[in-house]
Amino acid sequence: MKKFTLLLTIICIMFITGCTMVRIDTGNIDNIVNVVLSKENVLYNHIGKGYKYYIPRGVTYIDTIEFNDKLYSNGNYYYLYIDAISYYYQKEIKHSKSSDSYYYKDININNKGGYIDIQQVEDKYLIDFMYNYAHVQSLVKKEDINEVILNSSYILSTVKFNNNVIRIMLNEDYFKYKEEKFQLFEEEKKNDNFLEYNG
Repeated sequence: MKKFTLLLTIICIMFITGCTMVRIDTGNIDNIVNVVLSKENVLYNHIGKGYKYYIPRGVTYIDTIEFNDKLYSNGNYYYLYIDAISYYYQKEIKHSKSSDSYYYKDININNKGGYIDIQQVEDKYLIDFMYNYAHVQSLVKKEDINEVILNSSYILSTVKFNNNVIRIMLNEDYFKYKEEKFQLFEEEKKNDNFLEYNG
């Protein structure tokens, strides 16, 4: 009887505290962006200088140069730029829709601003996605737009900044140093032409 009661209690706890699953309609860019960015995502699996974020399953990290990360998934490269300086000084994000945009959306979710601007470039589409002082760009085929927007939404929604590290990096004196020559083992060299023999 105790085992049955314990099992019933565990099942009740699982139902009460169970996770909720949200289905995302990946056929609609607006829905992808609204659902993913409106969630409070606290996951991260990549740490940079003054920032961290989550790289979704199926996306591979390739390289970092300064605040630029290069990622890859399903034949598409993602170029992520973290604008730590604008974040630190809380600069307003300004961008306006161009007349030849294939798709454009201003974003203001969770008090964080941004935009998505997609433009056709010959037979491909340039995705320019900015949110929370982080910026993803990718040049993709039309059929890959929604997948790239979904992955980019997860990446951008998880970007978190470390104010202390950014403040240190912005302090010019932090990077100045005095170079000093240091030799741990000094050898005495003899400048003669005779071999030494110790017998």
